[in-house]
Amino acid sequence: MATHFPDDFKCPISLEIMSDPVILSSGHTFDRASIQQWLDAGHRTCPISKLPLPEPPSLIPNHALRSLISNYSDVTFPKPQARPPTPQTLSQILLSPSSSWEDKLHCLEQLTRVSKTESSIRRRFAESGLVSAVLSCVDSGEVGLVAEGIVGKVVHAVRDGAGDSRAVAATVLTSLAMLEVNKVTIGSYPDAIPGLVALLQFGNSRERKEAATALFTLCSFPDNRVRIIQNRAVPILIQNANSGLERAIEVLGLLAKCRVARDEMMRCTELLDILIAVLKNGSSRGVQYALLTLSCLCCYSEKMALEASKVGLPEICVGLLEDDNEKVRRNAKTLIQVLQGKRTDV
Repeated sequence: MATHFPDDFKCPISLEIMSDPVILSSGHTFDRASIQQWLDAGHRTCPISKLPLPEPPSLIPNHALRSLISNYSDVTFPKPQARPPTPQTLSQILLSPSSSWEDKLHCLEQLTRVSKTESSIRRRFAESGLVSAVLSCVDSGEVGLVAEGIVGKVVHAVRDGAGDSRAVAATVLTSLAMLEVNKVTIGSYPDAIPGLVALLQFGNSRERKEAATALFTLCSFPDNRVRIIQNRAVPILIQNANSGLERAIEVLGLLAKCRVARDEMMRCTELLDILIAVLKNGSSRGVQYALLTLSCLCCYSEKMALEASKVGLPEICVGLLEDDNEKVRRNAKTLIQVLQGKRTDV
């Protein structure tokens, strides 16, 4: 029996199930191949909202949606409500001083769920002034309580879930962490980062990938990098990178900006070989972050720079200057400058 996929899994351009969903700055998601074709044709507006896009346009991987699509046949989704709540009802709950934060949490969860169903509902909510009611929760500090209420349940699933729930919970944390304020809340939650690090160490292949993705998303907030390092994630990330998990290389690239992480990386005698192997055989994204990690390490340690030069790293970088990916070319150029002693910061 053929699987019936929700319409949200279909690219708005091709109307086919998305294999590599990415998010535009407008907030809309498209399949990478379709939106790239749109951009290559010279368009610089969102196909749906018509809002102008930055130059160059940014395509952010929608890992949460991709995971849901790939595992849809194994996931049971709640049935949508027959009648969505009215904007007036939701506004009254959010604005009422007598509403408890639990009521507001339920209201916001309901709003999030319903607004995902179709664009006409989102427009109706926006035109009703409901956005102001949601922002009032932020102004009153309720957003912290809302986020903590959700995070606690998800983190519990990361640590103690059964079956696929641990991987799904890690994916949810990634989705929540797309908002900067949630990066702070998730990172400061006592068991969040320790739970993800434990999943990265002891989980199966899918769980380890989702845990690494969540850690990568959290890493853009500097305090979270410190927390990840304090939870002994660096050797675990190196071990995963050695087993072929490129997402671990991406996390190492961000952590390498911290001196404590660089010190830990320098103690791993296999790391240079692992990173060079990624440069030779990895994906463009893996190569990009392997170059970033090496730049940070070679800039920090003259000994590392000498060892890297002895094993042919400069020649590898010269070859990467012709790569199709602009970020790979830029990072390769930076690393060459570091190895030549022409750059002392990254």
